[in-house]
Amino acid sequence: MGFFTSVLGIIGFAIGIPVGLILGFFALVYSQPTHDEYPPARPLVETSISVLLDLLPDIPLWIKNPDYERVDWFNRFLSYMWPYLDKAVCGIIQSSAQPIFADYIGSFCIESIEFEKLSLGSLPPTGIVANLCAGVKFYETNEKELLFEPSIKWAGNPNIVLVIKLLSLRIKVQLVDLQIFAIMRVALKPLLPTFPCFGTVVVSLMEKPHVDFGLKVLGGDLMSIPGLYRYVQETIKRQVSSMYHWPQVLEIPILDASTGCVKKPVGLLHVNIIRACNLLKKDLLGTSDPYVKLSLTGEKLPAKKTTIKKRNLNPEWNEHFKLIVKDPIAQVLQLEVFDWDKVGGHDRLGMQMIPLKKVNPGEKKAFNLDLIKNSNVVMDSQDKKQRGRLELDLRYVPFREESFKSRNGSQDEYQSKESRDEKSSEEDDFLSNAGLLTVAIQSAKDVECKKKHTNPYALVLFRGEKKRTKMLKKTRDPIWNEEFEFTLEEPPLKESIRVEVMSKGTGLHFRSKEELGHVDINLGDVVDNGRINQKYHLINSRNGIIHIEIRWTTS
Repeated sequence: MGFFTSVLGIIGFAIGIPVGLILGFFALVYSQPTHDEYPPARPLVETSISVLLDLLPDIPLWIKNPDYERVDWFNRFLSYMWPYLDKAVCGIIQSSAQPIFADYIGSFCIESIEFEKLSLGSLPPTGIVANLCAGVKFYETNEKELLFEPSIKWAGNPNIVLVIKLLSLRIKVQLVDLQIFAIMRVALKPLLPTFPCFGTVVVSLMEKPHVDFGLKVLGGDLMSIPGLYRYVQETIKRQVSSMYHWPQVLEIPILDASTGCVKKPVGLLHVNIIRACNLLKKDLLGTSDPYVKLSLTGEKLPAKKTTIKKRNLNPEWNEHFKLIVKDPIAQVLQLEVFDWDKVGGHDRLGMQMIPLKKVNPGEKKAFNLDLIKNSNVVMDSQDKKQRGRLELDLRYVPFREESFKSRNGSQDEYQSKESRDEKSSEEDDFLSNAGLLTVAIQSAKDVECKKKHTNPYALVLFRGEKKRTKMLKKTRDPIWNEEFEFTLEEPPLKESIRVEVMSKGTGLHFRSKEELGHVDINLGDVVDNGRINQKYHLINSRNGIIHIEIRWTTS
């Protein structure tokens, strides 16, 4: 008897456990919570502190953190646009998913994969969770960008049904109860004077996102299986974080770089004006006083000029100039030879043009050009007069992609020429040291004038040169956004640059000037780092601050 009892106990234990697990699983999957009565709603002021602490994670960020701002207008905008956004986003999802589905067809006995239903829900996000955007935080930076962090909270009722045909068996997979919580960082940069006023949208996640959803297969919720829910959650967080968690970013180009962005210098054109011969006679005594004027098309900078050679039809200059190149494919070097006159306008003896695309980067090329009357080919072909020749050589040296030096050892590399290749010529060594110093005067704040006028402008003083921004009337917070460029033969390691903020009177007080403050900046730091972008307190000013960006680019 005892033997049979033991056998029956073992059989009951072996059968009871699987049956109990199966019954418990289906009871958990298909059971629905019932709420006969909901607790009464009460104002927050009547709620106890313990209950408030439990509710704290659900309070909007603009209430908990004063740095976050309300964006009710944005949520209302989304509520009106939601039916159209739903169709647009679903179309993108469907077109993006088709190539992925095609990779699995034919594998694992899968015959087809397609969406039976695809919708993000009939209700907009605003009606489900308090707001889609629970708050937004803006940051002020020294760069030309708009930086903000929106807090995204969305609990939707999507209707997404995927049908997988496996061995002639149709299996329906339904996504339900989708919830997404994330904090994003969005940067609109660079800011441009072309609509929509920014070139790229850069998006990244500041925290691992929380994504919660249910997955129904054959009527049962797979997420109810113990252990599977946590595994899926961690997998999603890990995959999304690997792609978009800061410092990883998603860049969305808005404007084409060729049209939207302001062209930046890409190299230096070294021009050596050697000589001219057989020039026209323009003076009464049968001679001329020639000089050469040279410039690049598309530039607003004043043209460069050689010295004047008095009473000489075959002058020799051997003068070297450096011109800033922004588009080596489209820009053209314009050369004009003039006869200098003490009274009246200067007579043009001839001119010539050289497209920069004819000059290979780094290659020195000599030119011996016949001067023409003007750039009009039709009119010039009718002019048979010999106007002389101009001899020069050109070398275009593009800037390095990473032209700035690291902090360690950069001064030694610049100061000691012994470390360079002994075979390099003196001219190559000269060209390798040349560079472009760009000074961008962005803005100033809280500049005060003791006199009645506050019309600030900035002066940039460097190596005896003085460059000035435009004057802004009646403001203590001027915004200039002006750049000035200096072509240098050597890195300014031990030099400094001074920026002065001045104010000038208008009307009857046009001769009245006053310094509102100044700052001296050591350029050695610029050479070491390649770029500095900082705000400086103005000397001799109570609260004045000026924002300056300086870049050093070498060829």
